[in-house]
Amino acid sequence: MSNKLVLVLNCGSSSLKFAVIDAITGDAEISGLAECFGLKDSRIKWKYNGEKHEMSLGAYTAHREAVEFIVENILGPLPELLSKILAVGHRIVHGGEKFTHSMIIDDTVIDGIEECASLAPLHNPAHLIGIRAAIASFPDLPQVTVFDTAFHQSMPERAYIYALPYKLYREHSIRRYGMHGTSHLFVSRQAAQMLEKPVEELCLISAHLGNGASVTAIKGGKSVDTSMGLTPLEGLVMGTRCGDMDPSIVYHLVHQLGYTVDEVNSMLNKQSGLLGISELTSDCRGIEEGYAEGHKGATLALEIFCYRLAKYIASYTVPLGKLDAVVFTGGIGENSDLVRRKVLENLAIFKFQVDDERNKAARFGNSGIITADTSPVAMVIPTNEEWVIAADALKLIE
Repeated sequence: MSNKLVLVLNCGSSSLKFAVIDAITGDAEISGLAECFGLKDSRIKWKYNGEKHEMSLGAYTAHREAVEFIVENILGPLPELLSKILAVGHRIVHGGEKFTHSMIIDDTVIDGIEECASLAPLHNPAHLIGIRAAIASFPDLPQVTVFDTAFHQSMPERAYIYALPYKLYREHSIRRYGMHGTSHLFVSRQAAQMLEKPVEELCLISAHLGNGASVTAIKGGKSVDTSMGLTPLEGLVMGTRCGDMDPSIVYHLVHQLGYTVDEVNSMLNKQSGLLGISELTSDCRGIEEGYAEGHKGATLALEIFCYRLAKYIASYTVPLGKLDAVVFTGGIGENSDLVRRKVLENLAIFKFQVDDERNKAARFGNSGIITADTSPVAMVIPTNEEWVIAADALKLIE
């Protein structure tokens, strides 16, 4: 067992992913998920030494109780493992312009995360609860934050400034921030290794596709444009989020159709995307099943999802100037050979040729190039945000 272990906590709005990661190799000693906070069936699942475990957390558990459970009931019986944890790493969705790199947590950092909470109201408050619970449980360990938005702070002004009155940026920091930065950073480094070239020489387009989805143009290892904006709502079609649309639709819904602003906000974030179009499900696996069965809504949702993604990929060749590879990652990007094939077929102008055997092989944790040898390169790389968080934590404390 390594002595370079970091406990990584990723607090979502109603869940908590956790792992004890070897910061050098990326191997997980323990990994798990506590979910359904606030509901009667809240539960926790974890894997240790290849064995899976699951327990009920009891009614109305939240982040603090989940952290305490992890410390007392999972790590507590493993004193040798617990003694080798050097730090706690926290994933933070939104760092605004305050945080351009990972930080060791102090009161100033906590205040900064609180100030950015309005930009990620579902996530940043949950992160803060997790941070405070971890500090209470591990008062002697350094705590480190890694920001989803930090990787995108290298974007030029022309990519992140909205065509709104400039004082909104100057006075209120309204601009494009982007998300999934930790994932885009990781897969760009892995792609460079697979292509056997320095990342500084590569122009890549990374598509992180999950319930939330984003595309990033990466030039010389740095983000130069990305699809998510001020919040995670902008950009691609997602599980329940609409992505790009005419902003006047909001005005129309409120003033012509009688919706309240809160109802519109809920609709755009929680009732749109794959779910809204298909009227079936937000889960891409269910969409693909519906597509195979000829379900009209599922078919339309899948077509729109792939079409919009392909348009973004094509447009991101503009800031790059050349394209060395398209990288698919995230739950959908790593596992849906159908989505990948449809996206690349929509990019006919680039002459991608999908190799069906390679495409089917690159699923369920397997990485690989999915195009023919004579084709421009598209590849699949499973993301590992937890490893990035652990590695950053180790780097900061050392």
